[in-house]
Amino acid sequence: MSMGRNQSRGVTEFILAGFPTLHSMQTELCSIFLLVYLLTLMGNMVIISVVGVDPRLQTPMYFFLGNLSCLEILITSVIIPKMLTNFFSGQHTISFTACITQFYFYFCLGASEFLLLAIMSVDRYLAVCHPLRYPILMHGTICLRLALVCWAGGLLLVLGPTVVVSLLPFCGQNVVIQHFFCDSGPLLRLACTNTKKLEEVDFALASVVIMVSLLLTATSYGHIVLAVLQIPSASGRQKAFSTCTSHLMVVTLFYGSAIFLYVRPSQSDSVGTNWVVTIVTTFVTPLMNPVIYTLRNERVKVALKDMLKKGLASCSEHL
Repeated sequence: MSMGRNQSRGVTEFILAGFPTLHSMQTELCSIFLLVYLLTLMGNMVIISVVGVDPRLQTPMYFFLGNLSCLEILITSVIIPKMLTNFFSGQHTISFTACITQFYFYFCLGASEFLLLAIMSVDRYLAVCHPLRYPILMHGTICLRLALVCWAGGLLLVLGPTVVVSLLPFCGQNVVIQHFFCDSGPLLRLACTNTKKLEEVDFALASVVIMVSLLLTATSYGHIVLAVLQIPSASGRQKAFSTCTSHLMVVTLFYGSAIFLYVRPSQSDSVGTNWVVTIVTTFVTPLMNPVIYTLRNERVKVALKDMLKKGLASCSEHL
């Protein structure tokens, strides 16, 4: 049985092309990606730890921020370790099962992140525009349920398309995935059957998830801006905006790259520049989140300093 036939006929693996135009720089790229991955893990784990330990951060905003950090760790871990393994081993193969698994978790976690970003924007809207009702509207049980909806929504939304992709026949002469992971467009390009209807379904699903969550986010921030502009004092306006700017920076970066990649009718014909933009969602955004939410957030910085002081004091006691 040849490698290029579909799973029911004995396919075992695909070849990931990686970064063919940067082949001479693979050692440097590997070092950079490893450093980025370690920094991403460390930064997001710090946020999860601080939010979980400090009582001052036991609020809906930071609860959702902790969930966002968990998603960022998982999304990068779905892609980067396999890519680094291929770099180090020199074998750029991925098994059929691993490819479909990577495909599923990358997109389901991405969908969960879009839902979560929309919920975070609504949370900021309620905090700024309805401060008196905010503790009632966003109490602990509601926050937990909203987080579960985000996680479960992503898991269920992508399940159907993943099953369909796993049943596609793949052509023997085109087993090379022109990407550094099993992305939708490059994978569909290998199918030796007409994938137009599947691409239309993917387009509709991506449009609903991304554009609806974007609309909800934009509407929330539109109301926030109008409410903040009505605050008479400049210091009051600055304080209100400071609670939202960090989230808005992340949203702009994440939505912009995702719309470019996935909100278009045909993905299989647009392989060339995909990996460049995917680096933003896979490497840049997860790395920037801890930087944005710590360096621009006084509460997190104070909580982090206190946690470090307690850690150092505890260590000195044991010495």
